[in-house]
Formats: sequence, C-alpha cells, structure tokens
Amino acid sequence: MIHYYHTTRGQCIIVNETTTLRRHAEAKFGKYRLWAKTNAFISKLPGNIRAEKEKTAQAQQTINVHLTEHKLSERVIPYTNKLFKKAAIEWLVATDQPIQALEHPKFKEMINVASCAMQGVKIPGRKATCAEIMWIFKTHLTRLKAKLNICTISFSTRPFLIYVIE
Repeated sequence: MIHYYHTTRGQCIIVNETTTLRRHAEAKFGKYRLWAKTNAFISKLPGNIRAEKEKTAQAQQTINVHLTEHKLSERVIPYTNKLFKKAAIEWLVATDQPIQALEHPKFKEMINVASCAMQGVKIPGRKATCAEIMWIFKTHLTRLKAKLNICTISFSTRPFLIYVIE
C-alpha cells in the first residue's frame, strides 16, 4: 500500500511504509494525540505503543514483588483398607501384573515399609532406581566373589576343587 503525505513546503512525498508515516505523524501532529485521548482511541504511534508497553511492564513488576512462589507439598491421603484395595487392584491392572503379585513376600515387605511413613512415600525416579539396582548387583557380586575366592584342596580320591573368580 502506498501512502502520501505533504510536507510543510507543499511537496508531496510517497512512502510505502506505514511506520515511516506514523513516525512523521508522531513528530508533526500534536492534534492527533489530543483527538485520540478525547475520543478514547488507542493510538498506534510508535511512541504511544512503546509507552503503553513500558506502563504494562512497570505494572507487572510491581505485581511480581508481592508474589512469592511456594512449593506444593504432596498431599498425603489418609489410609483406609478400601482405598488400599482399590489402589492395589488398579496397580495390578495398569502394570499387567499377575494376581499373585499381591501375595509376594517382597511386595508385602514394601507395603509394610511404606506404611510406616508419616508424610507419604517418595518414589525414586528411573535413573535413581537403575543406579540403586546396579549398586546392589555390584555389591552382591563382590560378596559372591569373596565367598568363592577360597582354595579347597582335599587329598582324598576325589579331585580337588579350586574356586577363583577374577
């Protein structure tokens, strides 16, 4: 779109950018601002837009001072047998576990440990769980190696056995 405006010398200048025309209007026409204020018109002049943005940013800064961020603690749900039964069945179905999983001694041990928690249970994430499994496995192998790293020599008719794991 091509815009025309006249200079004070009577020359006609052709401008193809609206922002240049707005800058010109902002610099030369004080009547426009007065008209915009009296008619509750939102001015699109660059200076007015900039002032409105600064005003909004300043208002936002004053609000931010009064706001504080609080961490939401997990809400601990009070225990009931009915609620536990429902949660256990939903866990069985969602994870495709066999029904016998609820009778497994390790499952019962886990529930007994969790039932002692007063403020809920923090379940470790994947990385923490993987690291813990690796540590338990390494510890188990070290103990197994220490047990099997013994030499037993018998002088009977049977061949002797030497267990050395490196």
